[in-house]
Amino acid sequence: MRNRKFRNGGFSFVGALIFLTIIALIIQIAVLIYDYIIQRTDDKGLIAVLMLVVIVILSLICTVIDWIRRKITIDRPVKRILEATEQIASGDFSVRLDIEGPYGRYSQYEVIMENINVLAAELGKSEVLKTDFIANVSHELKTPLAVIQNYAMLLQDEGLDGETRKRYAKTLTQAAKRLSDLITNILKLNKLENQEIKPEFEKINLTETLAQTVLSYEDWIESKKLELNCDFDDVLIVSAPSLLEIVWNNLLSNAVKFTEEGGRISVSLKAENGKAVVRISDTGCGISPETGVRIFEKFYQGDTSHAGEGNGLGLALVKKVIDILGGEISVNSAIGKGSTFTIVLKGVVNE
Repeated sequence: MRNRKFRNGGFSFVGALIFLTIIALIIQIAVLIYDYIIQRTDDKGLIAVLMLVVIVILSLICTVIDWIRRKITIDRPVKRILEATEQIASGDFSVRLDIEGPYGRYSQYEVIMENINVLAAELGKSEVLKTDFIANVSHELKTPLAVIQNYAMLLQDEGLDGETRKRYAKTLTQAAKRLSDLITNILKLNKLENQEIKPEFEKINLTETLAQTVLSYEDWIESKKLELNCDFDDVLIVSAPSLLEIVWNNLLSNAVKFTEEGGRISVSLKAENGKAVVRISDTGCGISPETGVRIFEKFYQGDTSHAGEGNGLGLALVKKVIDILGGEISVNSAIGKGSTFTIVLKGVVNE
């Protein structure tokens, strides 16, 4: 929340001065009227009645003035605020309140109005994101489900030869795995965003854990005839190994997936300025600057030619994990020249 300077709606020096001036003026008028009356009559009863009438009239004038003041300074902004909150409560996030006062000199009500505008804007964005998320989930679920349904029907043909049946079964397995991965990633991302997964920090040898993850992709790398270069410093770090595993797996699988046969993948780990810096590079298809801006959004897939191999949640998971760990992630890429993802983690232990 931004800090804002505002006028105190309950008390201000100018408001108090005006109020005191009005009271003093009314008292002065009452005194003058009293002097005027006693100069013309000695009847105490009449004087009392006349003064009572004067006091009632002056009190009525004060009441009207105060009613007008409250109507303008309190009732009107409160009514606008109530109407806006009712619209938001009903699901209309397009409401915006016009603020008349100059910025930096807002009244408390104007600060509330600005907060409502910010709240409505953020809720509107969240609603759009939720709608897009549901639409994307539905689309991603339909694709593997359609494949499973179609190939399951094809497998019912008793006249299929063994090779065709085996190919269809493999397609079914891949579709089921994609569906399983999608559901797993959705659940992980949901738990991370709702802080249901608490990072368990411990001292780990980052070099060993990163090397083990790289080795788990050795068969895939060899099958694509990729060159693998590793350059690791010995780095100890206090972090959450289970969450880091999500980062390494997603970034390495993307590097292998988007690098054509015969390409190169490089993984480096360095200790720089008290932080662990991991760089994962590839010579794959690369991404445009426009795609790079959105690459960490949920379900966003920059390379639609590989859309069948992923669901657009991997990098969103990575970004969320890095944020939770208090680190930084960036990408440097160019179309046709590959990509380099740089992860900076704090918590390096010097021994």
